[in-house]
Amino acid sequence: MNPDPNIGLAIAFFASGAFGDSSALIANGLDNLSDSFVYAISLLALPRSAKWKRGAANVSGGLLILFALGILYDAWRRYVGGSDPIGTIMIVMVLVAAAVNALCVWLLTRLRDPDVNIRAANTFSWNDFAANLGNVVAGGLVAWLGTSWPDLVVGVIVAGIAAWGGVGILKDAHGEHHKAMHDDDKVTKDTA
Repeated sequence: MNPDPNIGLAIAFFASGAFGDSSALIANGLDNLSDSFVYAISLLALPRSAKWKRGAANVSGGLLILFALGILYDAWRRYVGGSDPIGTIMIVMVLVAAAVNALCVWLLTRLRDPDVNIRAANTFSWNDFAANLGNVVAGGLVAWLGTSWPDLVVGVIVAGIAAWGGVGILKDAHGEHHKAMHDDDKVTKDTA
């Protein structure tokens, strides 16, 4: 669960997205950059209290929503200004990223009884797989059709997946907060 591979992937996605003029690759770069922050937060939260873990999950959910807004802005900018993405660059970059994401998911599945914080990190990893699949499809369509719309559509879809995941993480953390408050109230009543 070392965030360093995600930082490297983010840099590679930004570079290939800029060179390949791809909104979908830039979206994956933002995703991997946010992943590195979330994994670092998750590692810091592991030995801490449940309250700290809920706070880390809230930060993670907020980052996903912020990331989604950044992707939507980039897709809009490319729609208005035009873009000419290179499909083969999109596909090659995504296949490399899929291998790294598979490693992250494998590491997360090895943890027993995952708390809200680890579930948030797992949401990020599964979002990566969805984004990678979308990028492969978009790259193939861009190469086949010679048009930029699949790249822009996948960028927007990745933003939607990220926003959905962020809302899910925030709901999970909120549920954990209410459960903890209920458990505290029950302990107080039992000791009174």
